[in-house]
Amino acid sequence: MKRRVVRLTDTKNNEARLVPLTQAATEVFKQALNNPVRPLDCDLVFFGEPGRDGKRGPYAYTKLWNQAKKKAGLDDFRFHDLRHEAVSRLVEAGLSDQEVAAISGHKSMQMLRRYTHLRAEDLVEKLDKIIIN
Repeated sequence: MKRRVVRLTDTKNNEARLVPLTQAATEVFKQALNNPVRPLDCDLVFFGEPGRDGKRGPYAYTKLWNQAKKKAGLDDFRFHDLRHEAVSRLVEAGLSDQEVAAISGHKSMQMLRRYTHLRAEDLVEKLDKIIIN
């Protein structure tokens, strides 16, 4: 937590990596790790109720996610869409492709580009800053 990074070991491509955390994300992790009802035998940060076998699995967010989507009127919206949005906003914020790939875990620039959807309105602002002679 002092370094504000999290080590992901169970990843899509089976390669562990360190991911930097924002200050807000670091606070969420601290609160979760200091949860007074956190079982001592559970190594999960966000844990759910014990299953039939008595072991705790990851927190199941599906019910709350679906409620939030319904309330917002976003029927055709998947949790994974947030990854596309985050990658696009990081690029627009000025992070390099390599920096964004280090955060998102994309192994190739081709896949990173597939996830990046820049807003034309933001490109207009950048174009206005270019001095063309």
